[in-house]
Amino acid sequence: MGVKADQRTEEFTSFVLETGTQLHRAAMLLTGDHHQAEDLTQATYAKVFVHWKRISRTDSPLAYARTTLLNTFLSQRRLRRNSERPTDVLPEQAHHGPDPGIRVDLVSALGTLPPLDRAVVVLRYWEDRSVAETAHDLDLTESVVRTRAHRALQRLRPLVTLPERTSP
Repeated sequence: MGVKADQRTEEFTSFVLETGTQLHRAAMLLTGDHHQAEDLTQATYAKVFVHWKRISRTDSPLAYARTTLLNTFLSQRRLRRNSERPTDVLPEQAHHGPDPGIRVDLVSALGTLPPLDRAVVVLRYWEDRSVAETAHDLDLTESVVRTRAHRALQRLRPLVTLPERTSP
């Protein structure tokens, strides 16, 4: 392996360390399963690594990785190759923030959505992406993203019980 190849490998390793948690979180929300999320994240990084020389020179390698993650997820869903469900119970994880029960309910509710609607919801509301960014990433029009997001949220609301807010 040459010096340039070693440098590219180090750059890629650094990229994975910086973005791994974020991409895995998105994969978890898309798949609803810890093991499938790990597989999806690994498949995404494998695809990104193949083209890393070109991708590393772009303005946003993370945007490319996100798009690759979404396309890989949607492709797997269309092909229905991945039917493994190792467990229905998520492993215990450290809790920081909102009630973990709500998180479990949300992940379960996301699993009821079709893959494209799930991708729209995850990008728009979990990744806090704009309508334009979501439309670009999914190769949809902005009006389709707004319509799918609205309908998906209508389907999710009855499935997720949020605690009542108290006024200060």
